[in-house]
Amino acid sequence: MPSAPPVGVPAPSDGSLPAPALAELGERPFGVYVHVPFCTVRCGYCDFNTYTVADLGTAGGVPGASRATYADAAVREVALAREVLGGPVPVETVFVGGGTPTLLAPDDLASVLRAVDDELGLVPGAEVTTEANPDSVTLAGLETLREAGFTRISFGMQSAVPRVLAVLDRTHDPERVPQAVAWARDAGFDQVSLDLIYGTPGESTADWETSLDAALACEPDHVSAYSLIVEDGTALARRVRRGELPMPDEDDLADKYAVADERLTAAGLGWYEVSNWARPGSQCRHNVLYWTGADWWGVGPGAHSHVGGVRWWNVRHPAAYAERIAGGLSPAHERELLEPEDRRVERVLLELRLRDGLPLSVLDEVGRSAVPEQVDRGLVDVVGNRLVLTDRGRLLADGVVRDLLP
Repeated sequence: MPSAPPVGVPAPSDGSLPAPALAELGERPFGVYVHVPFCTVRCGYCDFNTYTVADLGTAGGVPGASRATYADAAVREVALAREVLGGPVPVETVFVGGGTPTLLAPDDLASVLRAVDDELGLVPGAEVTTEANPDSVTLAGLETLREAGFTRISFGMQSAVPRVLAVLDRTHDPERVPQAVAWARDAGFDQVSLDLIYGTPGESTADWETSLDAALACEPDHVSAYSLIVEDGTALARRVRRGELPMPDEDDLADKYAVADERLTAAGLGWYEVSNWARPGSQCRHNVLYWTGADWWGVGPGAHSHVGGVRWWNVRHPAAYAERIAGGLSPAHERELLEPEDRRVERVLLELRLRDGLPLSVLDEVGRSAVPEQVDRGLVDVVGNRLVLTDRGRLLADGVVRDLLP
């Protein structure tokens, strides 16, 4: 959960949704996101809504605001979701993110997943993902998660080069990654993903190639590779501002993206979103749900939700979240009602990033008139009735979007 939520209007204390939004339930896939806001240490580049023990201080004494009691509060929010939504809603995907979800006891994560199934209902073959740091798992814990119904795990690898990890304030030993992946396979996970970051100050091209080679040696089913973004308010941003570290270089980022795409494609992982590659059948269905404007309920402090054009976000601090839940109130803080034009613009922003591309029908007259120039510049192709980014267009995707929107 990024550190700067949008500005909305106050959400109802009972979390109730407008009837038109509820009427859209069932028209699109439905997912559940569970935010676990706890970390052992805060990474210097991270602006997500996360807290260490030191950050929480005495707030850890509030039931639901600590790692030991958080799962109970999350379970109660899942029950609230059923009430607000008017009954069970078939859940196609569950994604537990953070923070570091696997800092919770495996039985706690299992209890939250069980609540999702009991209250809302998991469809047969539902995708159930948890994020994890390589140093936050054991074989026994992974076996418990797999037995509980988790089907997919995403490890935050980031880099295989110790000095690059040090700049990012990542604390795991790179050698732990293949061990964690092996444990996940032994536990029965058929879907294993690795997250990488490129463009860290001081990272050479050789360093990046080392990380890609190490990731591919683990034979993952899915790889996410994100360029480093220096977010305001982070420790990394402060170091850059003081001149201790340089800002990432755009040309260097583009070169490293091209290397990643070449290496991952050659290994049998095809891109399906600008920053994501997967083996056939191993795309992250939960993220596709986001990118295609479907519906989801976000559980936890700062979690965002969307149902039928209504988007809302919970109070951010674990103590405030726990107090709302304990008082029988919705943890929703603010919300916004998306107009049809807002939803159309978001489709352009997100669906153009997908390999399947954007239906031309989503563009307005101004956007359609800009298409020929984008084709001439070699940034997009028109494939049937869809607009698809070219390899070069992926590097300039944000610019393409700006040209397609008035």
